[in-house]
Amino acid sequence: MMPNKSNLPEKTCPVCKRPFSWRKKWERDWDNVVYCSERCRRKKDLTNA
Repeated sequence: MMPNKSNLPEKTCPVCKRPFSWRKKWERDWDNVVYCSERCRRKKDLTNA
């Protein structure tokens, strides 16, 4: 049976304000994940200037 994706944890990206869901590659580091993508992580410095 496939896992139910609606039960995955979700966070909101502080740069683009969009919600993003837990991903397998973030399994060990989910508590430290802040940005939804590499692009938003790079843009963080531009938005706080």
